[in-house]
Amino acid sequence: MKEPIPELKYSKSACGVEFMLNVADSSERPSWFGWKDKYVTDFFEFYFFRTADGYVILDGGKIEIHDGCILVISPHQHQEWHVDTEKLDYTFLIFQENFMANIIADPYFIYRLQYCFQHDHPVCFDIMPGERRILMSFLDEIRQELRNPVADSYHLIAADLFKFLITLNRIYVAQFSLSQNIPANLFAFKYKELLERNIRSSFRVADYSRMLGISRIALNKTVDDTFGVTAVHLLKQRLLQEIKNDLIYTTKTPKAIASELGFSAPNHLMRFFKQQTGQTIGEYLGYIRNHGHE
Repeated sequence: MKEPIPELKYSKSACGVEFMLNVADSSERPSWFGWKDKYVTDFFEFYFFRTADGYVILDGGKIEIHDGCILVISPHQHQEWHVDTEKLDYTFLIFQENFMANIIADPYFIYRLQYCFQHDHPVCFDIMPGERRILMSFLDEIRQELRNPVADSYHLIAADLFKFLITLNRIYVAQFSLSQNIPANLFAFKYKELLERNIRSSFRVADYSRMLGISRIALNKTVDDTFGVTAVHLLKQRLLQEIKNDLIYTTKTPKAIASELGFSAPNHLMRFFKQQTGQTIGEYLGYIRNHGHE
């Protein structure tokens, strides 16, 4: 029987700072790589690798890390690191979503950042040296305030974090040719938040349109205008990730997963999985056993 996946919660005492955020180099603070074979965290993680060798299994997908790459991990993603920590050199940023709650009035800000809760495009990527220097300058300022805090450090840190997240989002959107339309309303961001919170209980776009108090047609239009994909596409990708997590990290059978995730029969789940991945469930699990966890 598979053990429950442990959750690593942000701790001020463990991170050594008085904020729900930290920036440090690998030489300053040992990482938690290897703390457990598999785990999830309740905070956002950004890694700027200078040198890297190995890979991470993130929600069942294998991600090779290499010199110069950036890796973004959203809360509650299943992680399993396969790296030689002695060969890694990196700077990391971690923070709780509510860190900026008192600074930014927009409750859906984090869902505007297209690298967060991303299921279609890479979350490990390269950027230009000039772009990297700009982003690292924000992190350096944050680190200085964390190490020598004064009365207004919180506000300066929040401002630098805001600029960092927005700048990285612009770089990410441009690199992967994502939508840059100015949203007419907040419904698309609310929809992404609802998907994260309700994917195990609500399985149709109509369910979410009712939660939002708008028509399915209106929801689909605002999602398409904002993210360049349909509301159905976002739901299917999020549902697919939940299925993969259940297949890999639990002992649930396809029959049990189908029942829990709104499929009327196991063969409907299997058909959905094949349509979305091009693989049967058996082929997918066989690949994971043979290639995902070398």
